[in-house]
Amino acid sequence: MTQWIDVRSDTVTHPTPAMRAAMANAPVGDDVYGDDPTVAALEQRAAEVLGKDAALFVPTGTFGNQLALFTHCDQGDEVIAGEDSHIVWHEVGAASVIAGVNLRPIPAPRGVLAPDEIRRRIRPAGDIHLPHTRLLCLENAYSGGQVVSVADSAAAWDVAQEAGLKVHLDGARLFNAAAALDVPARDIARFADSVMFCLSKGLAAPVGSMLVGEAGFIEIARKKRKLMGGGLRQAGVLAAPGLIALNEMSQRLGEDHANARLLAQHLGDIRGIEINEEALDINMVWFRLTAPVDVDALMAGLLARGIKANPPEQGLMRLVTHWQVGKTEVARIADAFEALLAA
Repeated sequence: MTQWIDVRSDTVTHPTPAMRAAMANAPVGDDVYGDDPTVAALEQRAAEVLGKDAALFVPTGTFGNQLALFTHCDQGDEVIAGEDSHIVWHEVGAASVIAGVNLRPIPAPRGVLAPDEIRRRIRPAGDIHLPHTRLLCLENAYSGGQVVSVADSAAAWDVAQEAGLKVHLDGARLFNAAAALDVPARDIARFADSVMFCLSKGLAAPVGSMLVGEAGFIEIARKKRKLMGGGLRQAGVLAAPGLIALNEMSQRLGEDHANARLLAQHLGDIRGIEINEEALDINMVWFRLTAPVDVDALMAGLLARGIKANPPEQGLMRLVTHWQVGKTEVARIADAFEALLAA
């Protein structure tokens, strides 16, 4: 059996042996009835870690983000979000289908939504032609691999408070951002009314994300989760690895970041590769192929060497490290690129 090195994303992570054991032994109950003790423990722990009242276990990150929009907003409301954020680009237009809201994209260089740019998009009240601006969506870490500072998060929060907007944070890789900033995750989460974070990316749980916020918000979201088809039954077998992800795997993300920087260093020494040094905050390596390349041959060559990667888009590639990509794998990846580009 081929031992693949998979750097397509940190969503490809396999559950750890400890997670598999926890799944096998998890106490369970019917979570729609509120009877699953393992889910309850995960929700309580998630709320504690982020300094919020309550939390809700949901199947995916997209589900969690869209549930937040659905809970915060009424149909026809407007939501301000970064123009290349995950909610705008990669959630299949769900905001218009599920919550029935209009997305107002704004520039977000390095993931930062500048206060003046937010203010310019807030609709004035009293005009019957205009939608009501209800929600500001932030993202950290951002989709391009950049981390937004606590100060920039606070500045966006302040604008929302001035205007009476709620704030939702897409924190799919929140713990990567916290590790990069060397702050507790709650220091980022404090500048949002609701936060979604994924257990199934670099934290290595096989399934699931968390939505956290005020108790009243989560109570409404729990009912709307059922409406969206997310009412789970004996979900403790999924929550058990989530607890390990939250308590243990979140503490080792710095290793993934260091391995990403090491991979960037090795790749940067190869002729024909130009590293995007401004996108090395977390576990992602973005780079441009600067010479003409037969992409099909490149991808076939990587596969032949046991490496799974996504092909470049307009010459730009992304490789993602995680708990199954260590220094040995980094060296193999760099050697493969050097050989293939030389050929």
